[in-house]
Amino acid sequence: MEISAGGRLVVRISAADVGKRVSVRRLDETGGPRQNFTDTVGVLTSWDDGVLMITRRDGERVRIPESALVAGKIVPAEPARRRGPAASYEELARISARGWRPVESEPLGEWELRAASGFTRRANSVLPLGDPGLPLDEALTAVRRWYGDRGLPAYIQTATGAAGTQEALCAELEARGWTREVTAELWTGALAPVADPETSGVVLSREADADWLARYQRKGVSEVALRVLKSGPSVWFATVPGEDAPAAIGRCVVDGRWAGFAAVEVDPSLRRRGLASTVMAALARRALDEGASAAWLQVESDNTGARALYDGMGFAAHHAYHHYREPDVSGEAR
Repeated sequence: MEISAGGRLVVRISAADVGKRVSVRRLDETGGPRQNFTDTVGVLTSWDDGVLMITRRDGERVRIPESALVAGKIVPAEPARRRGPAASYEELARISARGWRPVESEPLGEWELRAASGFTRRANSVLPLGDPGLPLDEALTAVRRWYGDRGLPAYIQTATGAAGTQEALCAELEARGWTREVTAELWTGALAPVADPETSGVVLSREADADWLARYQRKGVSEVALRVLKSGPSVWFATVPGEDAPAAIGRCVVDGRWAGFAAVEVDPSLRRRGLASTVMAALARRALDEGASAAWLQVESDNTGARALYDGMGFAAHHAYHHYREPDVSGEAR
């Protein structure tokens, strides 16, 4: 907190600092006998009518009455990372997008509209990296029309928690009634340690064959889904054979210095035996052979088992990302 030479807490932010990363202390207004304080760090996304709105790293929005504000200051746009390769949000957003390509895409200014017959939100959402070239309301109307023409709900993928992420856009979408349906995180780490475990018994292939698909969580995969699964600069599929279906599977996309891991799935009856680490190690070794040195993956916020596994492998969260769904306005023209 900002403390003056006289030892007093000082508010050193104003409405002019909207869009900047701030740290504030506010009075807890629960009405207890003692004065308690709460600290909040995030992006100041609005300051209107005596109320501050701060978007935290995980995308949570915190409403703070100006009257409860005790101290505040601007803080660096991105905290120092404890571990993992240095990377900007934009670099990782573009890398992850290249590793999971839609069947159809179209630019809207610097935004990319993506569609793949509804197979996964990532392949059927807008990636808003920059200016759409239109006022926001007009851009959102164009987005909803584009997805409506394809019989799909409109989704926009946003991010929070790193320099260059889209806290302000999240606030604008929520103000217009868009609903956040899913929050996950993109984690990064060094690639070499992922390759350390033993890899015997893992079969690598360029194709997602019938055995691999038998373990994949999304059943009845269509031709469109196969095109998405196979998309990316250099794609590898890993399989640990089992009796009726593979014991474990995984997918990796190698793109320059980055190796992206996805679809790491293990037979529920065989979990906690190191099979996920084995699959990832085999894929990591192949990625190292192709010149990669850094790794990324995506994990949902409530997947505690996966988060513990990846933390133990040296990964750490870089930023959170969210999918916002268009408002459901019956009878509205698209």
